[in-house]
Amino acid sequence: MQTSVDYNNGYTMQTSVDYNNGYTMQMQEQQNNDYTIQDDEWDRDLLLDPAWEKQQRKTFTAWCNSHLRKAGTGIENIEEDFRNGLKLMLLLEVISGERLPKPDRGKMRFHKIANVNKALDYITSKGVKLVSIGAEEIVDGNIKMTLGMIWTIILRFAIQDISVEETSAKEGLLLWCQRKTAPYRNVNVQNFHVNWKDGLALCALIHRHRPDLIDYAKLNKDDPLGNLNLAFDVAEKYLDIPKMLDAEDIINSPKPDERAIMTYVSCFYHAFAGAEQAETAANRICTILGVNQENESLMEEYEKLASQLLEWIRRMTPWLENKSPETTMAAMRGKLEDFRDYRRQHKPPKVQEKCQLEINFNTLQTKLRISNRPAFMPSEGRMVSDITSAWTGLEQAEKGYEEWLLSEIRRLERLNHLAEKFQMKATSHQGWSVGKDSVLSQKDYESCSLTEVRALLRKHEAFESDLAAHQDRVEQIAAIAQELNELDYHAASSINERCQGICDQWDQLGTLTQKRRENLERTEKLLETIDQLFLEFSKRSAPFNNWMEGAMEDLQDMFIVHTVDEIQSLISAHDQFKATLPEADCERQAILSIYTEVQKIAQSYGISPNLTNPYSDITPTEIGLKWDKVKKLVPQRNSILQEELARQHTNERLRRQFAAQANIIGPWIQTRMEEIGRSSVDIGGSLEDQMSQLKQFEQVIINYKSNIDKLEGDHQHIQESLVFDNKHTNYTMEHIRVGWEQLLTTIARTINEIETQILTRDAKGISQQQMNEFRQSFTHFDRKKKGGMETDDFRACLISMGYDLGESEFARIMSLVDPNGSNKVTFQTFVDFMTRETSDSDTSEQVLASFKILAADKPFILLEELRRELPPEQAEYCISRMPLYNGPDGVPGALDYTAFSTALYGESDL
Repeated sequence: MQTSVDYNNGYTMQTSVDYNNGYTMQMQEQQNNDYTIQDDEWDRDLLLDPAWEKQQRKTFTAWCNSHLRKAGTGIENIEEDFRNGLKLMLLLEVISGERLPKPDRGKMRFHKIANVNKALDYITSKGVKLVSIGAEEIVDGNIKMTLGMIWTIILRFAIQDISVEETSAKEGLLLWCQRKTAPYRNVNVQNFHVNWKDGLALCALIHRHRPDLIDYAKLNKDDPLGNLNLAFDVAEKYLDIPKMLDAEDIINSPKPDERAIMTYVSCFYHAFAGAEQAETAANRICTILGVNQENESLMEEYEKLASQLLEWIRRMTPWLENKSPETTMAAMRGKLEDFRDYRRQHKPPKVQEKCQLEINFNTLQTKLRISNRPAFMPSEGRMVSDITSAWTGLEQAEKGYEEWLLSEIRRLERLNHLAEKFQMKATSHQGWSVGKDSVLSQKDYESCSLTEVRALLRKHEAFESDLAAHQDRVEQIAAIAQELNELDYHAASSINERCQGICDQWDQLGTLTQKRRENLERTEKLLETIDQLFLEFSKRSAPFNNWMEGAMEDLQDMFIVHTVDEIQSLISAHDQFKATLPEADCERQAILSIYTEVQKIAQSYGISPNLTNPYSDITPTEIGLKWDKVKKLVPQRNSILQEELARQHTNERLRRQFAAQANIIGPWIQTRMEEIGRSSVDIGGSLEDQMSQLKQFEQVIINYKSNIDKLEGDHQHIQESLVFDNKHTNYTMEHIRVGWEQLLTTIARTINEIETQILTRDAKGISQQQMNEFRQSFTHFDRKKKGGMETDDFRACLISMGYDLGESEFARIMSLVDPNGSNKVTFQTFVDFMTRETSDSDTSEQVLASFKILAADKPFILLEELRRELPPEQAEYCISRMPLYNGPDGVPGALDYTAFSTALYGESDL
């Protein structure tokens, strides 16, 4: 790096510097510190401003004398007194503390040139490369070259070493001035020329470090002359900084010389170097407060997320616990669809939130342990255990709700089936019984002949046979109504009303039938003639007619099945029924042949062939119609059974399809869980390697999600088909869901554990080898391989690591690693303990010492001191939390930094 100096309008950092007389000087900085940067370009054709030359002459002379006086000498004329090189060499020896070669004592020109060359050679040896300059210009008293050489010396030995936050010398000095004067009104330091003309910046620098020397509040911006002279006088009298500048020259110059002001201000920097201890203390406090603020932000975020998750659980749990039954299948299916939406859309993000909340909690606790802060205790009801408990309650309610939904759907399905069956049988029975009571109440037998009476009696016997045949149907109707009541059918009242009507009518028919029989039998004694053929026809046709009606009922009967075996059983029964049709047809033909015989006899005796059967209302035509209906219903029934068989085969295919996937996914999830478990105890390789492996596991798991979604789709088809059992697999969708959620949670927690170990290792300076040793020791003494050492195993582990344990010492250690008394030491608590044993961290004593520096050894600190020494955010943070100081030596507004420091580390109740 080369430095250029321009005397037209300041100084410029360039590749080379050309003075207006053709002289070029280059400086090679060994450490590559660019400690001068030019603000303005310069014109090499202009001469050095006389005002600037005057300022530099005065400033540089005073600066040289401030060092030469240590050797008991000084200079009066800067261009004359350095011409022989003797005082120049002496100046370099004083400011560097090194000895230069012995000077030539002769007074001849070549002696002077030799001495100046020795000085220039020394400057060059310090990394400053001088190009196109000879000792002759200095010996000849060239003021421009002499001032340039002195400025080079000032840069190298007074300004170069100034560095604030790794900036260059000029930028570092400027930044230092800006920070020190920032709290002061009417001061805005942006350069080293016009911003210093009113004198307030110099007064602010003095007041910042020595408030006892200047009352800054009484200064007036409109009195630059008074301000400058005050600063010059105070600096000279109390800080041993000579008066290097002239107040009138600075005020009257449109742009004071930068080099002169930089030289003077650098003296303040060196004078107040001891005050940098306060800045170091402030930086330490800022760092520690930054940790506290970050931790508090994480605590607030945890509280917010925990509250939101708990509120969601509290809203969902009553919904899942509400098991109010619906009266229709559509309404229950709507509830089932709402539950599916909850499982597919609403719950999965909350599973992730719960897992992330636990991870954030563990990370926060690790950061607090690393920084020696007290553990975070969430507000009441928001502990991780509270969330886990609430989540467990949610899942229990969820499981019970799904089981209730399926049970209710089955109940409604059964109810609908029974209700339809009841209505069909009731309608059939009521159709049969219409008008029967009026017929039984007739007294037609009173005007009939004996034959007619006997016919009426036989007819009544046929009716009794028909009535007895209907007894079973009435009992079925009553049984169905009873079951509907037991299953809490929503329209049970109408069912009961209709059933009661049928039973009342049945009792009435029984009474009327008995009464009519008694009347007919009483009349029968008077009657002797009866047509046996009609009687035989009636007796045989009535059971056959009842059989056909029963057959029609059976062929139209509703049914409900759930398996292929059940429907095949119905098909087998139907086939058996079809096998009886030929025999029934023979009976039909035999009955019809009786009626034909009746007609023949009637015709042979001259009776009309269209005689009405006095014993029965059943006609051959009716028998023929019902027989035709039976034959028509047989194929229809066969078709319905075949359709149901096809549906049951489809359900079986759905069962096998679901089972095939579930039997793969279930073991896959178990295998991944075992792999994660093995990786969590594997100490081979670095934590980063373990993290990489776990990330690969995590990606494999994420990629597998599509299989779970497909299985959910198959499960939905099964539920929509009302399939409730599956003998082909032991895995239910609930098993798969729970396993999948456990797998996601386990991989996330395991990754978090490794991240926590990396965080602990890096923050505490624990090496990978130490971390591996910790893991190896833990794995060896985790004898039951359950992720935690029991108390005796932990004691043996410590002894193996060289601890000399007494009962009291071991009890103290157990209180640290197992504060809840669970008799189990996890790997994380073991690592935290070993970390504390093997590393150092900031303490309350360090913070206390830093505040004491800022407070100038007072036992309290003032608001203005905090705001002056700390950035605004950290200052207000302290002010809002520090209690008032109550000591006898306190002053109004004093703050107790001791209580605040101990509270940061949980050593007080503040």
